[in-house]
Amino acid sequence: MARGDHIYVGRRGYTHHGIDTGDGEVIHYTGEVGQKANAAVKKTSLAEFAKGNLIEVASYGVCNPVELVMERAESRLGESAYNLVFNNCEHFATWCKTGKHHSEQVKDGVSTSAAVAGGTATVAGGLGIVSAAGAAAGLSGPGVMSGLATVGGVVGGGAVTGIAIVGLAPAAVTTVAMRFVLRDDEKLESDERDARRAGRVAAVTGAAIGTATAIGTVSATGAVAGVSAAGITSGLWAVGSAVGGGMTAGVAVTAAAPAVATAAVGYGAYRTWRWMRKRKSGRDQR
Repeated sequence: MARGDHIYVGRRGYTHHGIDTGDGEVIHYTGEVGQKANAAVKKTSLAEFAKGNLIEVASYGVCNPVELVMERAESRLGESAYNLVFNNCEHFATWCKTGKHHSEQVKDGVSTSAAVAGGTATVAGGLGIVSAAGAAAGLSGPGVMSGLATVGGVVGGGAVTGIAIVGLAPAAVTTVAMRFVLRDDEKLESDERDARRAGRVAAVTGAAIGTATAIGTVSATGAVAGVSAAGITSGLWAVGSAVGGGMTAGVAVTAAAPAVATAAVGYGAYRTWRWMRKRKSGRDQR
């Protein structure tokens, strides 16, 4: 660590950020989550900042000179305007380093919440389409099968294709969210930018994996194997029963699967890339 470094420590469910003064102290927003009523920008010891946790340095591809970073940090000493969403410790440290008021934690949280809400809405919308589209209306067994067949028939397929189509919208919402969470930023170091690029590419692959997995599960878990009408019906019942529902729940689960896989594969690839690069960097330093 060095004077002007943006440093952070992991806490339960979040990270805490500050600016290293270079003399054993840190300038940061004090206070813990849930106890921020009297939070203020203060200079404290590294030990008080870390609270026994490992201190890490945030890497930047482009940032401001050390003297400007320290001038910014010291100019806000005594400030008591903490806000979890708009002015937290990460906003403060990032602004000191770049002049940009930004928090990755807030951005990721908002994007994830939006993806969950959007995905839930599109799954519900898909169920509505299935319910209304078939020759037998509703979400009874015949209604679900005729609805899926009708939806799939739009592109020249059948009920299996219908399952894939119903899952497209939630997966698309999640893909957009992942691309935002892992978007490129020239101020980041090259390893972080590469990891984000890997995550964005993997997220697209995740949607295809989720769709194939969902259809394969439906085909394999029912009392009648395969993707015949009887196989799909029994498979959807089996999937739905696993979560305490019936055939409708089975459609909802299979529709949500591509979205879940999109997020899991995309973020997993990002984290794996970062871990591999950190390990390589550690070996190179040794």
